Amino acid sequence: MAKPTEHEPHGTHQTKKATASGWIGSALEYYDFFIYATAASLIFPQIFFPKGDPTVAIVASLATYGVGYVARPIGAFVLGHWGDTHGRKTVLLVCMFLMGVSTMAVGILPTYQQVGWFAPALLVALRLIQGFAVAGEISGASSMILEHAPFGRRGFFASFTLQGVQAGQILAAAVFLPLAHFMPKDDFISWGWRIPFLLSIVVIIAGYIIRREVDETPAFAEEGEHGAVPKAPIIQAFQYSWRDMLRVVCMALMNVIPVVATIFGAAYAVQPAYGIGFGADMYLWIPVVGNILAVFVIPFVGNLSDRIGRRPPIIFGALASGLLSFLYLYAISIKNVPLAFVMSLLMWGVVYQGYNAIFPSFYPELFPTRTRVTAMAISQNVGTLITALLPAFFAWVAPPGSTGIPLTIGSLAFGVTVIAAVAAMTARETYRIHLNDLGEPSAVPVDKTEYDRMREQSLADARMAKATA
Repeated sequence: MAKPTEHEPHGTHQTKKATASGWIGSALEYYDFFIYATAASLIFPQIFFPKGDPTVAIVASLATYGVGYVARPIGAFVLGHWGDTHGRKTVLLVCMFLMGVSTMAVGILPTYQQVGWFAPALLVALRLIQGFAVAGEISGASSMILEHAPFGRRGFFASFTLQGVQAGQILAAAVFLPLAHFMPKDDFISWGWRIPFLLSIVVIIAGYIIRREVDETPAFAEEGEHGAVPKAPIIQAFQYSWRDMLRVVCMALMNVIPVVATIFGAAYAVQPAYGIGFGADMYLWIPVVGNILAVFVIPFVGNLSDRIGRRPPIIFGALASGLLSFLYLYAISIKNVPLAFVMSLLMWGVVYQGYNAIFPSFYPELFPTRTRVTAMAISQNVGTLITALLPAFFAWVAPPGSTGIPLTIGSLAFGVTVIAAVAAMTARETYRIHLNDLGEPSAVPVDKTEYDRMREQSLADARMAKATA
């Protein structure tokens, strides 16, 4: 029998440093991405589009949110290729720089009243750069953490990538909350909304300082030593992993849940044309509280996946959160703020994390080291592109004045989550497969008893290291 070490990359594993880098980098970068999402729902319809038809303004503003996802597959091809040929560390620094600069530029854009249609055109261009940049973040950060993590604890450590994303969303809303609440409404709409975008200078500075301290992963370094770094990882990914890439596309459709919770849900609850009447500053607390809860739930679910596998939490999270979307939208429709809070916490803050906490380990585990970033980036971003077009579609099929909005949008959301659950059911389980064997359909998982023993040893080593630190 081969020794376990023969199936794991040799070299120094900077588990904690890589995890911290992934967490903080994802938090800062998704702060940028989500302040745009918040502004697209609450502010942009009033300042970047004509005021004549509120429905057109809402649909157009939400469409600019979706445009960012149009650029993500393009960014995935470029940045995924870069991550698999030049290293995980390099691509993460490039992503950070592009995101920070484009987000700052949004904060100095002229409005529609100042320059007409040139304003939304510039907005779309900067959103495209944002989408391009973010396309390599999750796949690069997840791969870096996964390849630095010890066997038996990959799910736990990789989950911190998404915990960072949730923290970025909390930060985004937390910056908007005091501005929306304490500033006079006219001042907030006129110039106050620009402050969170201009603060993105922090992303560029902090991201560079943090990410330059992490070494390249042993797995990627070994690929280079053995001459296995591919010149065209895209070709290899499609040639050998297209089935798993298709599965990831379908599972990534789970992004429909945050779309319902924070994008369409915000427009439905806040925009005057819908007649619900939730205040913008009050409604911002829904994603804040939901994300705070998610920050605590994510590592618990990640650790659970190291014990029972990746597929069960994803399947449960998909189906249950899809069903809860009906109740969440119903709570908004009856103008019941406490019920909307509770449903948001259950749907997004808890149940959805069954998927959200797991995909940073499950997706990269489906692919070999040589094409891992490329295959994950392309397939995940194609899936999220599809769901990113949904806010404008939802506003079109359920416009202001229409009836049965919770049933209509809830049915669409649940149908999408069923597709994601079926994709997870057909995927192979990966949590007991050694790192060097990942991506191989014929790879034999470690016996459960032996796996549990090895995992306990990893936990004991971690406790000893902490005690002697």
